Amino acid sequence: MEQETGMSKPVAVIACATMAFLYVAILYAPTLILRLPAPSSVKEYLIRRFICATISSFMSLVFCAFLLPLRRREATYLFRVYGIRLDHLWQAVVFPLSLTCLMYAGSLVFKSLLLVDSWKEHMHLGEGNSLNCIKDILQNFLAGLSSTASNVLAWRTYVVAPLTEELVFRACMIPLLLCGGFEIYVVILLCPILFSLAHLNHWMEIYGRQNYSLLKTFMVVGLQLGYTLIFGSYASFLFIRTGMVSLAFIAGTVAFICLLCPVTQPHLYNDGTNDCECWHGYCSSNLNSKC
Repeated sequence: MEQETGMSKPVAVIACATMAFLYVAILYAPTLILRLPAPSSVKEYLIRRFICATISSFMSLVFCAFLLPLRRREATYLFRVYGIRLDHLWQAVVFPLSLTCLMYAGSLVFKSLLLVDSWKEHMHLGEGNSLNCIKDILQNFLAGLSSTASNVLAWRTYVVAPLTEELVFRACMIPLLLCGGFEIYVVILLCPILFSLAHLNHWMEIYGRQNYSLLKTFMVVGLQLGYTLIFGSYASFLFIRTGMVSLAFIAGTVAFICLLCPVTQPHLYNDGTNDCECWHGYCSSNLNSKC
């Protein structure tokens, strides 16, 4: 296999480990290498990281293109190798996203039943209340969408990080490992492991948040790495099976952001909110309450 593919397993692993290291190391380049002054705001700090993540992703794509034993090196062919293509696009979005929803079927059904019950109650109260409810949902949807679009932290969490991580840790690494002769089940596990290890740079930050408790830090980091490994394996499986970058997760994330506030409005689940900030009604006995 190694002779046929033109790449050995050690070379493939070293290449993937190098890309994982560079993805993290370049994030610290502005302060450690370029000696730039510390960012004056969170926005400036995140914009720097956006640029660094973009540079590291581009470097990984170029590095991978030269290293892979490809028959052709045209841009369109390379894009297909990386899972970036337009054919069968709707299947790549709808089918994996629907499959992913099955993992959360219980929660989705429960929330749906609550919404249906809430809508029935509002319909019994009269058409005016129902129309007002729809109007409130639309207004909150547009307000939430506008707020998310202008939030640099949201861009980091829902756009830049998912896109760059998909490109480096799946679009680049999976073809390298497959060409290196690894079995599919090994590739499905190895990519998330590298992805998890790349996030150990947050160790000291978590250690400080946990009051410098090693036990608590190990528990938090272990839980994060475990979830990353499981879900990352699933994402790698989708990439190998479909040959496309996981657009389902990006589409699902966008849909989640857009629907998070509208479908969790307190008045949908509690008729006694009365515009109270602490909608559970805990402050109803407080004479000084503003609710």
